[in-house]
Amino acid sequence: MNHTAEPFRLLPGAAASPVILHVPHSSRVVPESVREGILLDDAALRRELDHITDSHTAEIAARAAAGCALTPWRFVNGLSRLVVDPERFPDEREEMLAVGMGAVYTRTTHRERLRADGFDGGPLLDRYFHPYAEAMTRAVADRLETVGRAVIIDVHSYPARALPYELHGTGPRPPVCLGTDPFHTPADLLAAAGKAFAGFGGTGLDSPFAGTYVPLRHYGRDPRVGALMVEIRRDLYTSEPGGPAGPGLLALAAALTELVDALVP
Repeated sequence: MNHTAEPFRLLPGAAASPVILHVPHSSRVVPESVREGILLDDAALRRELDHITDSHTAEIAARAAAGCALTPWRFVNGLSRLVVDPERFPDEREEMLAVGMGAVYTRTTHRERLRADGFDGGPLLDRYFHPYAEAMTRAVADRLETVGRAVIIDVHSYPARALPYELHGTGPRPPVCLGTDPFHTPADLLAAAGKAFAGFGGTGLDSPFAGTYVPLRHYGRDPRVGALMVEIRRDLYTSEPGGPAGPGLLALAAALTELVDALVP
């Protein structure tokens, strides 16, 4: 968990594809310089990574992309969300600050101390969060310039049973949760996702997790940017927490392929 890795990768797709598969939470990599600021011992850190990582979602996205008629682009976080969480607001707008899980986490999934009280997350934001956000902004801008639109599909997973950090953990936990945004999630995108993932026992909207990722430069401003979060309940494809992938992974990748293909005329 403590070796070096690229902070993020943009894996090119077809020039004519508007789709970016965004995979922010699949990695378990924590650089040694970041590990030094984490209070957990190695065994506890491994357990936390088991709980917090969206295991195998990078593989789901890669297999899905390989099966598409027009290859989508992929933006993949190479570092654990325990380094920074690129999907959080970096300021007081972030509701997860209430449980110590803003852009830089200070508490664990079980609300234990992850970093020291008063920890200054500014250097981590400067080193990791802001460059990630800028690169994703450029990736979206490139799709807009080249194709005239961009569609971000956020690929996540979530536990079958709520963890203590969840602010909305008492709501429905469908096999596939579709996170939406009133400005950036058009009805046809939502309908295509519902159809593609219908075979897994049903989809739900914005529970237990809501919303989707759009770079702040475009958020609420540019209707040419569509976005949808796909939250896959982990018992569909893996043993929890942090276990190996099971046969459900291939079926989920095929469903994601179906969704992407439906978004390209």
